[in-house]
Amino acid sequence: MPLRAILAPYDKSGLIDLARGFEALGIEMYATGNTFRILTEAGVAIKPVSDLTGFSEILDGRVKTLHPGVHGGILARRDLPAHLAELDEHGLKPIDIIVGGLYPFQETVAKDGVKLEDALEQIDIGGPTMLRAAAKNFLHVLPVVDPADYNDVLDALRNNETPIDWRRKLAVKTFQHVASYDTAIATYLRGHEQPFPDNLTLALTKKSDLRYGENPHQQAALYKQVNPLERTPEGIVNATQLHGKALSYVNILDADAAWCAVCDFDDPTIVIVKHMTPCGMASREDLAEAFALAFAADPISAFGGIIAINRPVDGALAKAIRNTKHPTSGQRLFVEIIIAPSFTTDAVEQLSKSKDVRLLEAPAVNMRRRALEHRGVVGGMLVQEYDRLASDPPELKVLSKRQPTDAEIADLKFAWTCCKHVKSNAVVVVKDRSMIGMGAGQTNRVQSARIACSQAADAARGAVSASDAFIPFPDTVEVCAEAGITAIIQTGGSIRDEDSATVCDAHDMALVATGVRHFKH
Repeated sequence: MPLRAILAPYDKSGLIDLARGFEALGIEMYATGNTFRILTEAGVAIKPVSDLTGFSEILDGRVKTLHPGVHGGILARRDLPAHLAELDEHGLKPIDIIVGGLYPFQETVAKDGVKLEDALEQIDIGGPTMLRAAAKNFLHVLPVVDPADYNDVLDALRNNETPIDWRRKLAVKTFQHVASYDTAIATYLRGHEQPFPDNLTLALTKKSDLRYGENPHQQAALYKQVNPLERTPEGIVNATQLHGKALSYVNILDADAAWCAVCDFDDPTIVIVKHMTPCGMASREDLAEAFALAFAADPISAFGGIIAINRPVDGALAKAIRNTKHPTSGQRLFVEIIIAPSFTTDAVEQLSKSKDVRLLEAPAVNMRRRALEHRGVVGGMLVQEYDRLASDPPELKVLSKRQPTDAEIADLKFAWTCCKHVKSNAVVVVKDRSMIGMGAGQTNRVQSARIACSQAADAARGAVSASDAFIPFPDTVEVCAEAGITAIIQTGGSIRDEDSATVCDAHDMALVATGVRHFKH
């Protein structure tokens, strides 16, 4: 008895070659509308699915394969004589191969101005049903959903070798394909109005395997989220690599932190990140000057760091990076990754002289528009809105007697944005839109202030400071005062705000509160 196959993939890649291969193997083939037409025109011997169902397509093609003539043939167990007898009783035939692929829902809803009616018409019903039926019965039926598997399928059939483990992999791929498809539909229909549904699935597509995870003994891979609500590609996962070896797990984490940080600034800005924490940030119209300032903030940490620039990289900036030396060894600055929206040809030529650096062109991240972020914990996942507030706090409330100057306010806002990207407890010191000191990840805030002021050293005099949350005790303010800082921005709301204000008044410092916390754990 010949094998039977139904061919109904939306993506016609490799379809004709597959069908001709089936034909050479004597497989009896059936197809739906457009697939039937294409294969008939190609000279392939194929029959319409209506020969199995006894019905033509109805409802503008909404119903093609939803019939016992199709699903009885797919779902019948070949190891149960009763099932085969029942097929005979109803004049039905076993179906052994389903080649499917679903309507382009994701591509449709990504278009500007798409209407709900258009989206609904791209929700495939018959395709997923056939694929799920074949995957359920994979012990007897081959579910084929990926054109990349066509050659393997043909080889297996030619050699009459279709082992169970291989069939299982085809079934897994099929169920996952349908699950991702359903996730995209649910995400689109849910929209932004229901950010935290009772049940949540994420559709992820593997972009690449990684050499290893955080450590060499850990395996890892990079996945890209399939989200119909995010129509514009953003971030490191959508970056194009122009030069250098493959990114590692840690590289990607650091690059993401650097790119999200620099994209939070409107002015031309450079951010240098080490271990997911900015060690230098500066804004200047002259990017070479911005780099020099960002590097000077912590030149030791910058060695082996990630440089992110929110403007195109030109030859002048590339030269400045190439000519920078380690402060103690005199060695040329080693950089893991440089990320920017684009690079000039001259910049690529200069920077590519270092075989170790990776150059990434990345689409900007709109930090004011980002919806949700997901963070794994053992046995589950945390989901929250992105911290979309940037350099303009909702309201600045002056807690001290002295009002901050206009120049101080500009630096305070810059410092407040810097704090957003530094691990809590975060304290930063800023002068003239350049971060010159940073204390991060400490278990108490006063220690972060000590580190930040120590790093800034004499440059702290006349600078401003920011705290990512309220200042619980005036000792943090006292550390800043001793360093010569003139203004502090913090969340406010501590029961000891008056004590902190008193210290500021005693040193003629300005103290302002945002009413908003910027924790980054």
